[in-house]
This record gives sequence, C-alpha cells and structure tokens, in this order.
Amino acid sequence: MTIIQTLADFTVGTDLTRLPSRVVEECKRDVLDSIGCALAGIDHPRSRIGIEVGRRIGGTGGQATIIGAGEKSSAHGAAFANAELVNALDADSVLLPGHVSPYVLPGAFATAEVQRRPGRDLIAAIAVSHEMSYRLGAAMSGYRDTKDGKAAAALVVGYSSTVFGATASVARLKRLGSEQVANALGIAAASAPVNSQRAWFMHAPTSTIKYQLAGGLTNTALTAADMGELGHRGDLLMLDDDEHGYPRFVCSSRWSPDLVTAGLGDDWRFPAFQMFKPYPHCRVMHAPLDLLIDLVTQHDIQVHEIESITSYGEGWAYVLPCFTSREITQVHDAQFCFAHGLAVAAHRVPPGRKWQDPAVVFDPSVLALMNKVTLETHPTYFQSISADISSRPSRVEIRARGQTFAAEKMFPKGTPSADPATYMTTEELVGKFRQFVDGILPAPTIDRVIDAVLHLEQVEDFGEIMRLLVRQ
Repeated sequence: MTIIQTLADFTVGTDLTRLPSRVVEECKRDVLDSIGCALAGIDHPRSRIGIEVGRRIGGTGGQATIIGAGEKSSAHGAAFANAELVNALDADSVLLPGHVSPYVLPGAFATAEVQRRPGRDLIAAIAVSHEMSYRLGAAMSGYRDTKDGKAAAALVVGYSSTVFGATASVARLKRLGSEQVANALGIAAASAPVNSQRAWFMHAPTSTIKYQLAGGLTNTALTAADMGELGHRGDLLMLDDDEHGYPRFVCSSRWSPDLVTAGLGDDWRFPAFQMFKPYPHCRVMHAPLDLLIDLVTQHDIQVHEIESITSYGEGWAYVLPCFTSREITQVHDAQFCFAHGLAVAAHRVPPGRKWQDPAVVFDPSVLALMNKVTLETHPTYFQSISADISSRPSRVEIRARGQTFAAEKMFPKGTPSADPATYMTTEELVGKFRQFVDGILPAPTIDRVIDAVLHLEQVEDFGEIMRLLVRQ
C-alpha cells in the first residue's frame, strides 16, 4: 500500500469507538475554541472580506452556516468565510505544522451541517484531520527546526500540508469509501497551495492573507473530496515518491515518511502537542506576554512608570521583518508586531477582541510604549527547542521606578508540558470562549453552545450548533 492508501484506510476506519478519551476531549476543546475565535473576529476587516468572498463563491440561501453572520451559503462558500473568521484574530490553536484548525475545521463544519451528521462523526473526522496534519508537519521541514543547537530553518516552509487532513475530514463526513478517499487525497496533493510563508516572514508590512490563505485551502480540500467522490483518479504515489512527489514540489528539505505512518490509528500524537492561545497575538510572544502581565500585576507597575521593556525570546523570529516592523497601519499589523503586543499587555487590556479594536491598536499611549520595547534572543533558546520543540524560553525585564523587574519561563500558558500550570484546562477554555463572545451571543445561547460542544458526541445533528451561532 502507498502512504496515501494508508491514510485513506485510517480515515475510513476511524470512528468514535476507536478513539481514546483524551483524543475525543481534545477535538471538542478545539471546536469550542475555534468557534469562539470565529465569533470574536466577526468585525475584523479580514472577516468582512472573507464573508463577502464566501458569498461570491457559494451564493446565499444554501445549507451551510456562515458563523455569526446569520446567513447561509453553499459548503464551499461557508467554509471559505468561516476559515477566514477562525483565523482573523490569530487567536486560534497551534499544532504542527503551525496553525491547523482554520484549514481543517471549516470544511468539516460545513460538510457535517449539509450532510446532517451527528457530533460523533464530526469528532472522528476532526481526530483524523488533526492527527494527519501533525504527523505530516513533523515529517517535513519547519520554521523552528534546529541542528546542533543552532537555527536550521528551511528556506521554504508553510502549512500547505494541512490540505491532506482537511480533505480527509470532509471525505470522512461524506462517508466515502477507502478508494474514493485515496483518490481525493491524491487530487488534494496535486492541487495543494504553495508554501509561501518564508516570503511573509521577510516582507513588511505583512500580507493580510498571512502565512496561508485559510479560505482558499478549505476550498481546495472540498473540491478534492468532491472529485474523489465523483470518480476522478488521483495520484496515489504522491507521498511515496520523494523525487517527484509532494515533498519535492513543496520544497521540503526533510521528508521522514515513517513519522506519518508508524502506529497510525493506535498511537494518537496530536493531543500532546496542541496548544491554545490566551491572547489574540502571534504565539511566539505568549510566554513574554505571560511574564509581562504577571510583573505589572504583581508590582502594580503603571504605564507612565515604565522606562523600558526588554523581551528575550525566540531567536528565529526576533530578527524577521514581519515581527519586528513597528509600522502599524492596519489593525492586522498588531497581531504580529511583538513590541505592540507587549505595549497592549502593559496597558492591562483584557485579552480578547479588544486587543484588535482600532481604539486600542492606534492608542497614542500604546504606540509610545511600543517604542520603548527592545527584543533580544534568549541565550538558551536554540538549545532548549533542540531538546523540546514545545519549549519557548523567555525572559522579560521591565525598567521602572529606578528598578528592574524581571521574570523567566520555559513554556507559555496553553502548552501541554511537564508543568501542569501551563496546560489550558477545559474550564479555562470555557472562560476564554465566554470572554471572546460576550456581547456577540446572548448569555443563554453562550451556555447552550458550550454545553452542546462539550457533549458533542451526544448531538444528533451538528447543524443544530451551527444554527445557534448568530450574532445578537
């Protein structure tokens, strides 16, 4: 069997009864978090554009819900819009190869709603998509790679490989046979978007499609699944041929196929690596944000007292234009300007959609403090991530009142680690959801959505949840 055929059998053979409880819970946690991020992003310029493009693709009056908008489109139209919504604030979860949820969930949501699938089927589809995405991400080169304690990032990186998980989840919900799924995966491989993330790293101001156009990839996956269903033949050797196949034409400098297939279906790896984001800001800065918030709170440091802030963190990122540029011309720029994020946190703005409210983004006090921030590579950064890819060693020093207040940590909040305090519990994710959607959904609806998602395996029609997601 080829690797694609193995992935197809894994897709068809996975159901709720075969999933460990920790996998089931992690899928439900990600559904809740992603819906909350989508609703919170409803007013973001990227979301407004994504919704309009979704309408143009799929029309109106279809069977699939556009989150928050109170309208329906085709599966392709709703998936495009919802992908842009989930990723609009950059507050969605993180999993190898980087972001996964905005690429794999929207197509699954739309298909489950159109096909009137029960929650247990959606859980199985999400488990497949996340496990597949994680394994392919681990098998190929990434932007945090190291060698001998030094940076070894590839020149070409990105999230193109999530197209496999996205296609598999849709195919699983369509209840396609193994041969159809394999063909769909082969078609997806040949249709996958390029890995353009390195250009995004290097050019400022940053493109608003970010590291990968989420809506576009969801439509590629939906199309591949449709074509596999209707009888198109895909290239089943795409992942076995490292000279002419997918790893070569997405320019991965590393290809370890055993990481894709070893223990597949028995050894579920993604839950140990899935991270959730307390802040609507690039994950690179979450440990420094944790530290800064703790310092200003513990010592009651006021903004006007701050003389300087020095952040020691991820060496690969602290030198890239997309993160170090302080040219804030759109609210989008605030998601990736490291100095701006620290300035917002020092103003004690509660994490949520207000972080990207124009009144906060362009606040003269925030912009002034941003210019007092210095970024330095943490001295043990590359050695630390060589030992543990999930680690993000960070230190923050605040100079105020003639003193230096400092703190360090290895893992940001939201990361599974040996320290239980860094794990974001389900109760904490529920708290994030409530804060993100407060004022968007009525309080009784918020309670209903939380209860339904946390008991998703008992929901007989996932569309019932989607139909609750209408802005008040």
